[in-house]
Amino acid sequence: MPKTYTDHLSRTRMALLAELATEVKDRRVLDAIARVPRERFIPQDLRLFAYENRPLPIDYEQTISQPLIVALMTQALHLEGNERILEVGTGSGYQAALLSLLAAEVITVERIAPLAQRASQTLSELGYTNVQVYVAGEELGWPQGAPYDGIIVTAGAPEVPRDLLDQLAPGGRLVIPVGSRDIQELVRIVKTPAGTLRHNLGPCRFVPLLGKGAWPGDTTY
Repeated sequence: MPKTYTDHLSRTRMALLAELATEVKDRRVLDAIARVPRERFIPQDLRLFAYENRPLPIDYEQTISQPLIVALMTQALHLEGNERILEVGTGSGYQAALLSLLAAEVITVERIAPLAQRASQTLSELGYTNVQVYVAGEELGWPQGAPYDGIIVTAGAPEVPRDLLDQLAPGGRLVIPVGSRDIQELVRIVKTPAGTLRHNLGPCRFVPLLGKGAWPGDTTY
């Protein structure tokens, strides 16, 4: 790549990190964002925009989420480094790459098989060896790998899915957008012996979570 391209990415990455640091207080999350090359997870013709603080399209009517939302969702998991994490909605694989630097093991599932295959290849090429990518089945999440210390859902659901709560370990955290198809509230659910605690983290907007326990719709491509 021309030097002007790499210089541009370097400058915009530093500017993005400075912007995120005003709202994201977990230093480990910011360090992970600094280390993961977001440009590798988006189409070639959009890579100049990789470090702008906005979502970008990645095919199949899906997006790579806005960096601030990614950072806030990751921060909300309160990771220490020894956790097993489930991601629902692999998309480009970018969120899984960040999680791989912050947790011991990441399992990520994607309903769109070509996206899962592409994400798996990119993650492998970049050396993220503690991530397992699966094409989602009929069940929401990946129950055969449960329980998980954290679950992160990168699509909006009409309510908190019981199937995902059942896959959460005691003390585990579930971070998910909940609301209508058009606008959601980002929430964190903590599983305790007395039940679940819910924390509202602010408004957000995601593509809909489709399938059992979520919105009806075509789940195959």
